Amino acid sequence: MKRPDSLDIEALRTFVTGIELGNFSLAAKRLSRSTSAVSAQLKKLEHQCGMQLLCKEGRHLKLTDQGELLVSYGKKILSLNDEALQVIHQKRILGKVSLGVQEDFSDKFLPDLLSKISRIFPNIQIYAQSGRNSILKEEILQNKIDFALCWESPQEVHERSLIKTRPQHWIASPAFDFESYIISGKPLPLILVESPCIIRDAAIQALDQENIPWQIAVSGGSLHGIWGAVKAGLGITVRTNTGIPDSLIIIDQHLPPLPGIGLSLFESSSEKSDSYKIIKELLLHELEYYFPDL
Repeated sequence: MKRPDSLDIEALRTFVTGIELGNFSLAAKRLSRSTSAVSAQLKKLEHQCGMQLLCKEGRHLKLTDQGELLVSYGKKILSLNDEALQVIHQKRILGKVSLGVQEDFSDKFLPDLLSKISRIFPNIQIYAQSGRNSILKEEILQNKIDFALCWESPQEVHERSLIKTRPQHWIASPAFDFESYIISGKPLPLILVESPCIIRDAAIQALDQENIPWQIAVSGGSLHGIWGAVKAGLGITVRTNTGIPDSLIIIDQHLPPLPGIGLSLFESSSEKSDSYKIIKELLLHELEYYFPDL
């Protein structure tokens, strides 16, 4: 019986990383390989698949239909490969780790992260919460939690804690009659998290700089309440594209540009255990998976 063909896992990792980054030179740097080694791996992968995975479109490389399919399967294969190795190597590690995240990450990212931690590291106990920046940063300073994933304004960003700067967007319900406010000159109804809030400040400053009249229609303490009011068509809000409900739309083309906002990971000053280091590594890995441009 003929032995089944197998894909080279490192060649597959190079292929998927290059597609996610949109550049195989960046993939070579990320994976600490030469560009010639990356090129050889891509040729090897095409040989193993027996078909072309990439084609040239002008100066750029474009996925073929087969290449697009392999990217989808490749992500799953790499995820299982990495998870299997982590389970084998780290199964016996014990400990407790506490994590706080901004509310934008509480609906999708945090549950998926906790599910993965429970599978890979069943003996590590995780305490997780979501909340506002001010609360999370205070708890970090007091060593009440180990990690805090927070937003920071460009003026506040610390290079040591910064992961990536993300764009902010104007967001509304498709049913919101934006045109009527522009034509009539009526104050634009805003739905924003109550002060202090760097996103709120950015929205108001952007409108003031363009002399666009506004008024606070809804001010709330939770992001869940903000999304509910926007869905109801009571006004517009500002957030990043992280966690936007599917029923809402981005309307940047109608309003003044907004500054970027920093996504930062803060750590407590407490002594770092093995479980602490492992969860940090997994957290950063999952952020990269969810946001491949990080």
